[in-house]
Amino acid sequence: MFGIQTDRDISTGFSFTPQRRIRTLWTTPNSSNTTNLTPKNPKKSTNFSNSNAISVKFEDLYGFTVEGNVDDVNVLNEVRERIRQQSKVWFDLEASKGADWYLHTQISSNGVASLKFSVLTNTITLKKLVRKGLPPTVRPKVWLSLSGAAKKRSTVPETYYDELIRATEGKTTPATRQIDHDLPRTFPCHTWLNSEEGQATLRRVLVGYSFRDSEVGYCQGLNYVAALLLLVMNEEEDAFWMLSVLLENVLVSDCYTDNLSGCHVEQRVFKDLLTKKCPRIAAHLDSMGFDASLVATEWFLCLFSKSLPSETTLRVWDVLFYEGAKVLFHVALAIFKMKEEALLRAHHIGDVIDILQTTSRHLYDPDELLTVAFDKIGGMTANSITKERKKQETVVLAEIDQRLKRINSLKLDG
Repeated sequence: MFGIQTDRDISTGFSFTPQRRIRTLWTTPNSSNTTNLTPKNPKKSTNFSNSNAISVKFEDLYGFTVEGNVDDVNVLNEVRERIRQQSKVWFDLEASKGADWYLHTQISSNGVASLKFSVLTNTITLKKLVRKGLPPTVRPKVWLSLSGAAKKRSTVPETYYDELIRATEGKTTPATRQIDHDLPRTFPCHTWLNSEEGQATLRRVLVGYSFRDSEVGYCQGLNYVAALLLLVMNEEEDAFWMLSVLLENVLVSDCYTDNLSGCHVEQRVFKDLLTKKCPRIAAHLDSMGFDASLVATEWFLCLFSKSLPSETTLRVWDVLFYEGAKVLFHVALAIFKMKEEALLRAHHIGDVIDILQTTSRHLYDPDELLTVAFDKIGGMTANSITKERKKQETVVLAEIDQRLKRINSLKLDG
C-alpha cells in the first residue's frame, strides 16, 4: 500500500486543492508584517576602521540564528523590503486574476485563441514572479501545486500518510537508526528543529518516506532538506508530499540510493558545465588538482540548504520546483563565477574551498545570486542536460561495477 508512485511526468498545471489535516507546528512568517533585523550583541573587532568587521548575531526570516557582519544585516533588511513589495505584486494579481491564477498555465488542445493568449500571459508572468521569489505566505500553496505534490497526494487515499506513520511505529531498520543518529545534528542552531517536538516531527517525515521508498530509504542530506521543507510548509504532511515529489519527480533518479549513482552523474555533468561556462576557472582549478565535487557534492545532496542562508536557499527552491533540477547547475556555476578573480588568485586547494564556503555563507541577497545564475551563466536546455546525464551515467555505472568487482575479488582472496 505504501509503494512508491512511478509517474515521473506530473503536470504542474493540476488544480487539485488538498484537504489538509492540520498539524501546524511552525508558523510561516507574514511577509507583510516582517520587521527589519536588529543585530543582537554586536562584537567589535580590533579593526575599528572597518564596520564590516563588527560581528553580529541575528535571526533570519525562518528562525535561524546566524552570525555575520553589519553589511549582512543591511542586505537582509533590503531583501525583506523586496519581499514586502513582491507580496503586494502577488496579492494584486490574485485580486485581478483570482486566487488560483497561477494554476491556469496549461494550454488546452481545444482552447480558443483568447484563452491561449491568457494562458501564455499567465505562464510568462508566473515564470518572472517565481524567479523574483514567492512571498513566504503563498509559498506553501504554490509549491504544492506547481511541483506536482498536490496531484501526487490526490492519487492515494486521504488517510495514506497517517496510516503510513502508524505502520512505521516501533519499526527499526538501518534507515531509522541513521535518522535517529542525524536528528540532533540537523540545524542545531534552530530553536524549533532542535526541540523534542521538532525532532519528532522531522523523524516521522523521514522515517515515513524511508518506508514509502525502500530503495532510497534514507540518505544523509535528506534530513536538512526535509527540515527546511517543514519550516516552509507549516504542516507535516505537506512537507512529506513535497519531499516525495522532489525525490520522485523533480530531481534526477538515484541521487539518494545506496550507491549515489545519480549524485555522481550530476557531479560529472557539473564539471563538464564548469569547463564550458567558466573555462578560466576550470583550467586553473584543474592545474591545482582541485575537484569541484569537494564542495559541490554537499550543494547537490542538500540542495544548498547547508551552504546558503535559508532565505536564499528557498529562492533557489522556488525555481527548482517550477523549472526543475537544472537550476542547481545554474546556482552552483554562479557561485564559482561570482568569485572568479579570487579563485584565479588562489594557489592552494584549501584556499579554494574557503573562498567558496565563505562566499556561499554570506550570499544573503538572492537576487544577486540568481541574476548571475540566469543572466551571466547563459542558457542550458533541459534536453542538453539530459543528453549529458545519459552520457555520464554510462561512465558512472561502469565505474561502480568495476568497484564492486574489485571488492568481491578482495573478499574471495581473503
